[in-house]
Amino acid sequence: MIEVGVGVGSPPLVLTVIIENAGELFGIDGVIPGSCVGIIGDTVVALGDLGGFDTRSAVRLDARGGLVTGGLVDAHTHLVFAGDRADEHALRARGATYLEIAEGGGGIASTMRQTRACPVEVLVLEATRRLDRLLLGGVTTTEIKSGYGLDAQSELKLLHAIKRLSETHPMEIVPTFLGAHTIPPEHRSNRTRYVDLVVEEMLPEVAEGRLARFCDVFVERGAFEPQEAVRILGRARSLGLGVKLHVDQLTAGGGAELAAHLGATSADHLEHVSPAGITALARAGTVAVLLPGAGLFLGEDVRPPARALLDAGVPVAIATDCNPGTCPSTNLGLMMTLAVSRLHMQPDEALRAVTSSAARALDLPPRLAGLTIGAQADVAIFGVPTHRHLPYAFGADVTRAVVKRGKILFEREPCPSFSSLTTR
Repeated sequence: MIEVGVGVGSPPLVLTVIIENAGELFGIDGVIPGSCVGIIGDTVVALGDLGGFDTRSAVRLDARGGLVTGGLVDAHTHLVFAGDRADEHALRARGATYLEIAEGGGGIASTMRQTRACPVEVLVLEATRRLDRLLLGGVTTTEIKSGYGLDAQSELKLLHAIKRLSETHPMEIVPTFLGAHTIPPEHRSNRTRYVDLVVEEMLPEVAEGRLARFCDVFVERGAFEPQEAVRILGRARSLGLGVKLHVDQLTAGGGAELAAHLGATSADHLEHVSPAGITALARAGTVAVLLPGAGLFLGEDVRPPARALLDAGVPVAIATDCNPGTCPSTNLGLMMTLAVSRLHMQPDEALRAVTSSAARALDLPPRLAGLTIGAQADVAIFGVPTHRHLPYAFGADVTRAVVKRGKILFEREPCPSFSSLTTR
């Protein structure tokens, strides 16, 4: 048993929630002996068994032999947008590439046009539905990027939508400013003017309104050059924002080396990362956030080298990259399957990649990094017996219950279905 706050001669602490009959408990350090979790308020206080605690008035949640973990963390999403790009999916099936579609006015610019025209209330409603789907998959914390406005007014609209979501949805949300997603069409004849706009107008407003915790830049052919990223992220850091980068996704451009040089919290995508880039990330302690659903959805054969990154000592997180163009999925469990099947990660590595390593990619406090004593009581229960079976489930709907800050958000029968969903 692991417990906290129980001393000899002390009155027993009164548990508010008990999770019992777990088939396996998986925490920050791996499998935990025992089958119970004890919660007081919003904090995990016991793991293993509950000896020494007063359990008489606790709400009980039966895991029915299932896997119990900390709530999952999705460390890279673009959840707030309008419209879809189903037509581009069909174009790629005919042989068009991502860059060809973008150069023809599609891609991010297509979503930009639809998002600029969409009222904030509609953006919030649609994003709420996506958050609900993440939650039903065991996710309790997620990052959300802006990046589909690409002018000052629209980017601020997106960030205010994200703020509203954080105030109305039980999900823990980390907002990221991605005004440097691509150069919008109206500035392509003078891209320096747009970089000036991001640096001199957008970033100060974002920082003053405390609308984001990170600034991200997409460094890629057709998006931003390394020197532009250095200028944007230098200004962001001076204003108190953390640094992230989209790099080495479509081409090898030294993006990982740039992320390491800038001391970025994370470098995301990395399908084309170089050996030198891997070494640089390891030395810098930058987290590699891999997005296996994007390459699969784009029909590409190049995969981020998770095994090489892990073997070099780079922390690896896995995320959905939920977005309308390259991975319209909210299924983080499926991404774990792809991490094992296509990126050669072990099941325990894949689970850490959506808990403790994902929390590190968002610079979250230890309380949000997974199941351990003193952690925030964010817990997911899955209808599989061990952590090895979670990626083996191959995207199946196996979530039985989710607890957020010590409150049971939902629970359902051992064979989940929406008709069996009950709220407590």
